[in-house]
Amino acid sequence: MQQTASIPLPADWRDFFALTKPRVMSLVIFTGLCGLLAAPGHINPVLGFTAVLCIALGAGGAAALNQWWEADLDAGMKRTAGRPLPGGRMARTDARDFGIALSVASVIVMGLAIGWLAAGILAFSIFYYAVIYTIWLKPRTPQNIVIGGGAGAFPPMIGWVAVTGDITAMPVLLFAIIFFWTPPHFWALALFVQSDYAKVGIPMMPVVKGHRSTRRQILAYAIVLVPIAAAPWFIGGTGAVYGIAAVILSLAFLGFSLPVAFRNPVDGDGMKPEKRLFAFSILYLFALFGVLVADRLLAAYGVIA
Repeated sequence: MQQTASIPLPADWRDFFALTKPRVMSLVIFTGLCGLLAAPGHINPVLGFTAVLCIALGAGGAAALNQWWEADLDAGMKRTAGRPLPGGRMARTDARDFGIALSVASVIVMGLAIGWLAAGILAFSIFYYAVIYTIWLKPRTPQNIVIGGGAGAFPPMIGWVAVTGDITAMPVLLFAIIFFWTPPHFWALALFVQSDYAKVGIPMMPVVKGHRSTRRQILAYAIVLVPIAAAPWFIGGTGAVYGIAAVILSLAFLGFSLPVAFRNPVDGDGMKPEKRLFAFSILYLFALFGVLVADRLLAAYGVIA
């Protein structure tokens, strides 16, 4: 396996920013903000900004720790070889210390400014991603992304708890939506970068169980996601605007999953169905949580009952 550079070049702010996985963080920030805005009650805008900032810092810290631990694995994969550590632009200890500093600061500020329940969930989410997923699950089981998907499902729950101070059915359902969305989203990616994972020995589902099993599981999760995404409407936690949009979006997600599930892996189409599903899955989550907030605002201003 290719090793990271032993004498790293001086890192600049762009390298530290890259450690936070900004594209992934954008989804984390968005879902955390939506959880905060959709929650019943009100929060001071400054405190709301602080809560979302802490979610972002915690996610960035966990991502930095992930890259610190997996630096040599990243060096062996084409998709990640240009990251700061495998690219030789930063010492591994700097990435580790940066990740720890962001993680600890985010939890302390969240606890002092918002509340210790939200801070505790944030701390657990960081531990879940950096230790349970990265160190324990990812190198050991093809179910890594299924169980590890919980790490990315915490932000809307944290945002909700920052406003309400307690955990009810609604934040649990928001957690469940992302939890069940993650496997088909990530396995769609894994199908067209399978060789990268196989090269470095990561037991992703397509590598261990093959394409056929992975595709069937993508479809199964897409089917389950339909009622789970609509569940906030069923329990009366949202209005019809969210409920109808959730059903339509989830059926579209299912529609994008069908050609992936029944595609012959030897078809020479450049994995187009998988890439379309992966791209739509990102749009799906942004749209679903955006409509959640819109539904809440429409109800708050009396536009809908």
